[in-house]
Amino acid sequence: MNRSFYIIMAAQFFSSLADNALLIAAIALLAQLNAPAWMTPLLKLFFVLSYVLLAAFVGAFADSRPKGNVMFITNTIKFVGCVVMLFGSHPLFSYAIVGLGAAAYSPAKYGILTELLPPEKLVAANGWIEGLTVSSIILGTVLGGVLISASVSQSLLSIDIPNVTTGIDTPAESAILIIMMIYVIAALINLKIPDTGARYVSQKTNPIELIKDFSVCFKTLWNDRLGQISLAVTTLFWGAGATLQFIVIKWAQVALHMTLSQGAILQAISAVGVAIGAVYAACSVPLRKSLKVLPYGIVMGLVVCVMAIYNSDMLPNTSLFAIGKFQISLNLIPAYFLLVLVGCLAGYFVVPMNALLQHRGHVLMSAGHSIAVQNFNENISVLAMLAIYSLLIWLDLPVQSVIIGFGLVVSVIMWLVIKRHARNQAEYDSMHLIGEHKH
Repeated sequence: MNRSFYIIMAAQFFSSLADNALLIAAIALLAQLNAPAWMTPLLKLFFVLSYVLLAAFVGAFADSRPKGNVMFITNTIKFVGCVVMLFGSHPLFSYAIVGLGAAAYSPAKYGILTELLPPEKLVAANGWIEGLTVSSIILGTVLGGVLISASVSQSLLSIDIPNVTTGIDTPAESAILIIMMIYVIAALINLKIPDTGARYVSQKTNPIELIKDFSVCFKTLWNDRLGQISLAVTTLFWGAGATLQFIVIKWAQVALHMTLSQGAILQAISAVGVAIGAVYAACSVPLRKSLKVLPYGIVMGLVVCVMAIYNSDMLPNTSLFAIGKFQISLNLIPAYFLLVLVGCLAGYFVVPMNALLQHRGHVLMSAGHSIAVQNFNENISVLAMLAIYSLLIWLDLPVQSVIIGFGLVVSVIMWLVIKRHARNQAEYDSMHLIGEHKH
């Protein structure tokens, strides 16, 4: 990898770190405002909606200028979201502005990889980007929690600048101020990203024309034999991943007898697994063999089903060792193992699919437009699967039944994707054979 790639990685790390820390600060701000409990999950909804509603426009924007410049502008939009949150705007509206910046940031972040690197390095690049993103999610969540903690927030609020009244008086507000500084760091790194020299045809500005162009790109990618397979897998992965976050927390409470804060630790454990799988895929799976990883998606769904069978009463609650206040008990080891395994399988099969999708998108249209189509599909999947999960919880179905149903659906869809790929390959071989006979 060249120096430019590492600059992109650094910019992505700090931007994602701030995004995830800001979510915790926004939740704290809602609590400070005595907002009803149902508003907390709406933060994620407002953030994700921008990916869906603006999909037709952000791809064109990403391709309209050098990607480093786009990343700087969109990072600035995130900063503005922090500013309005800090100075009294409702957290939902403010976090939606941050989501707007994130939605426009994504096509540039992934699109520049296809401009900067040859196809054979895309799997490795995606592996490192995904591993780094997962790390930033874990560290960002931890950072957000640390910043709003009593001891750290008191230290931050005690800092006094002579003759300056900031109006920052609460832990959430002091946390947002620090997070704004992280966005500034990310923006400064964005300025160091070199121009790759890639230029696309002049982008349309008429909204109707942009929507028509997006529709064409959408159909093109879904009609492509390789594009449709990779798009189906990444769409399923992100929808399933978002739902699994909530399933894990519920499972931790019911089957492992954990509190909400303890259950949140399991998120980090599964994220570590994703990072391991992503990095391993980056090191071992070349782009030309990316479709060989599809069966691991079936295995992942089946391993999720095993989670429904296990509960912490099956083994004695014997403490093995402690790290500070965090204790590792014998009866939780299988749960940790299952979550790491699910994460590893997910990271291992989604990274090559991401790389293949980016390559096909770059060949068929442009980097920015293809990533916008990908984001649209993935976030529609997130919204749909979260809605189904919410309905199942509202119907008061046992979490074990939900987990088994979820795992089986993932496995069956992955099996159907594999069958579809085999049919596509057979059609291609048949057409290729006919062409040879004609010659």
